[in-house]
Amino acid sequence: MFGEGAIERLGEIARELLFKRTLLVADRGLVACGHVERAEKLLAKAGIEVIHFHDFEVNPDTRMVEAGSAFAASQGIDSIIGLGGGSSLDCAKGINFLLTNGGRMQDYLGYGKASKPLLPMIGIPTTAGTGSEAQSYALISDAETHVKMACGARDAAFRAAILDPVLTVSQPRHVTATAGFDAISHAIESYVTTRRNPLSEVFSREAWRLLEANYERALSRPEDTEARGAMQLGAYFAGVAIENSMLGATHACANPLTARYGTEHGVAIALVLPAVVRWNACAVEASYAELLNFSRRPSLNGDASKALAERLEELIKAGELPSKLSAAGIAQADIPTLAREAAEQWTGKFNPRKLDATGAQEIYEWAY
Repeated sequence: MFGEGAIERLGEIARELLFKRTLLVADRGLVACGHVERAEKLLAKAGIEVIHFHDFEVNPDTRMVEAGSAFAASQGIDSIIGLGGGSSLDCAKGINFLLTNGGRMQDYLGYGKASKPLLPMIGIPTTAGTGSEAQSYALISDAETHVKMACGARDAAFRAAILDPVLTVSQPRHVTATAGFDAISHAIESYVTTRRNPLSEVFSREAWRLLEANYERALSRPEDTEARGAMQLGAYFAGVAIENSMLGATHACANPLTARYGTEHGVAIALVLPAVVRWNACAVEASYAELLNFSRRPSLNGDASKALAERLEELIKAGELPSKLSAAGIAQADIPTLAREAAEQWTGKFNPRKLDATGAQEIYEWAY
């Protein structure tokens, strides 16, 4: 469900899905800005009892998910609602895995490891970023190694996603910038992976068209719900594309930055995406040219990868994000270690140009 005021349908949708006692997973920022209270009132009006869980942070890890599952197990819930950014949505999914199937999150790494049905869920994103509301995977960090684990199952997809651009107006500018740039990277990466197909390409192209045209507008005019709606829908379409296509070297190189330095995911993406586009040029130049056509940006003397990378650098500047590893406090001496870790990332396996430690090191050096 998409559009201004779509959140008003929450009670109706939850009732249709037979929710009676639901766990509402939302970060504390959503409590402070009043979104949690509003959701609870809508659910209560529909006769649905709400149990709250807010004890998690950005990049939810296995300990947070385990705590949420233990709490939920004592509450007799029959459903889960994720409200917030990707952290809330992924945490809700992770809790669902452990609550219904037991064990540890590490048991569900990959796809299809859950043997029992998961509880029905509703996803309500308040950012335009991860596209988790469109995916059947939960991204949960291992609390000890800090490695991000993609845990997927058919039931891990939300039964309903409510996209209300008004909910995104309250997010800080920095969140708009980092989440939005993450969504942009999803559109670009999913368009060129080795698993791309005609269906995923449709969603990647439309995601790019919406996101590229509205990112700067959403940043400069934060109350513009039309621009925010385009960003939210673009992030959702990019999530659908990922579900059918996966990601590539950008996320493979970004994840070690988060694990080793605690770099925000959207910032880590901004640090490496232009370099990855340049590095991938020899394999997917024609595809990059197609994306440029959708943004009405001509290639530079036929050099689509250069033009696309430069457009991305313009967007990074608009978001006031760091554009070089050196400016983000990344030690040059760590590049070989980061490269080895990037080469082991799952998403890198789908990059259009084969990614190994040597290639990852080259990307980091270009981004430095």
